[in-house]
Amino acid sequence: MEEQKKAKRSLVSITSIVAAATLISKIFGLVRQQAIAAAFGVGPAVDAYTYAYVIPGFLLVLLGGINGPFHSAIVSALAKRKAEEAAPLVETITTLVSCILLPLTIALIFFAHPAIDLVAPGLTETPEGMEIRAIAIQQFRIMAPMALLAGLIGIGFGTLTSADLYWLPSISPLFSSVALIAGLGILTLHLGEKIILPEYALLGGLVLAWSTLVGAILQWSMQLIAQWRSGLGSLRLRFNFRQPGVSEVLKVMGPATFSSGMMQINVWTDLFFASFIPQTAAGLAYAGLLVQTPLGILSNTILVPLLPILSRLADPNDWPELKLKIRQGLIVTGLTMLPLGAMMIVLAVPIVRVVYERGAFDRGASQFVAPMLMAYGVGMFVYLGRDVLVRVFYALGDGQTPFRVSIINIALNVVLDYLLINSFGAPGLVLATVGVNVISMVAMLWLLDRKLHGLPLLKWSLPIAALIVSSILAGIASHATAQHWEQIFGTEGLVTQIMELIISATVGLGVFFLFATLLKLPEVDMFMSRLRQKLIK
Repeated sequence: MEEQKKAKRSLVSITSIVAAATLISKIFGLVRQQAIAAAFGVGPAVDAYTYAYVIPGFLLVLLGGINGPFHSAIVSALAKRKAEEAAPLVETITTLVSCILLPLTIALIFFAHPAIDLVAPGLTETPEGMEIRAIAIQQFRIMAPMALLAGLIGIGFGTLTSADLYWLPSISPLFSSVALIAGLGILTLHLGEKIILPEYALLGGLVLAWSTLVGAILQWSMQLIAQWRSGLGSLRLRFNFRQPGVSEVLKVMGPATFSSGMMQINVWTDLFFASFIPQTAAGLAYAGLLVQTPLGILSNTILVPLLPILSRLADPNDWPELKLKIRQGLIVTGLTMLPLGAMMIVLAVPIVRVVYERGAFDRGASQFVAPMLMAYGVGMFVYLGRDVLVRVFYALGDGQTPFRVSIINIALNVVLDYLLINSFGAPGLVLATVGVNVISMVAMLWLLDRKLHGLPLLKWSLPIAALIVSSILAGIASHATAQHWEQIFGTEGLVTQIMELIISATVGLGVFFLFATLLKLPEVDMFMSRLRQKLIK
């Protein structure tokens, strides 16, 4: 009875645990990016770091991310096995993954030059670009071991989640941020204001790279300690790759890795074109983090509890309930992402100034980054909405369809990048990604309509359209409030800027939820009821 009560309490509290841990982790991630901005602005050290981090970061997100293929495969396999079978299986998978990723790590170290040229060919066209390239090559070699660490971190995510240990996997990225902040703090104490001088760009770049590697080691180490204490495996090598469960893990891991990898290739495509425009890579990184911070918190909060629910409804007899959950997932996505996107668009300049404008990050840098943030705001709903639909396919045991859609998206992203960067400059790269996500989401809705023998797409589109209109009205109200504030109090001073953001965003969000409440949607009523309960507590 006590075990049942504990299980029920765990299911009820899972969303709160993930949300709280992810919030803390994202806050530290934002502080980390603020420290980088204050130290280097959009200078060569951070520009080079953005390119050097593409492949290590790609692997960390692909293999080591929560909700990633390694995480999903391990959870799926361990959930069907007894506790005593967990450690041998985890150790075997760890051994197998290490045998694959260790040679890859060595190859990345030796082929750093061509790897950076592949990521950013435009750097070779100017003397400034060649300086950035030289720094990026050294950073890349330092961070290459993250290829191995990414796989180990992903296995740790899945192992701990399968044991109902949600807090550490969600908060573990915090260790990476802390390491980088500490590294920059030591460098600043050593150099002082000289940190922004061009002759110290290489030193600053090396500190960024070493701190990032140390952070990844810390993240994995914390997970490994928790695994040991929970009896879920150690560093013991096991080469019995034919033991039960290994093939099951690989069956899920393979297609999911390729599918997720196709989406990450779009990031490389954007940076490929960005390398021809100075400072664009750094600008994309700064703007992207401002979006990823709330998006990451809300996506984990929505997707982590949603996946097991969808998986339990995969039987055709349960499809009516599955369709209802798909609708709820999309409506909740619109309810959270649309107003946030509207605020990102109309308040882009004050947001960037409040978060980043200090030290080497000046007013010119804010004006450069703000349009990219506006472009990101346009696509927040479709970004998360597409991920909801991908999870539906995974729950149905279909990893091939998202993979095929992702392959088509790569070609589409290249075309849109080429067209829109010529029309809109750096923000065009973000708009290209938005366009790809819109087409991807529409395609997957159409495919699900066929797979599930019909979805009420027209009926679903009406409340989403109403939420879009509500977000537009919220944006207008927020923009008008911000303009009125600036006429009275101006735009200078951190306190003034913070107050402008708070008041303008409060007005905008208030307008959105006022109109959303009038729609009488069950998802809106549920959301508002839970919000009131939280406020009362």
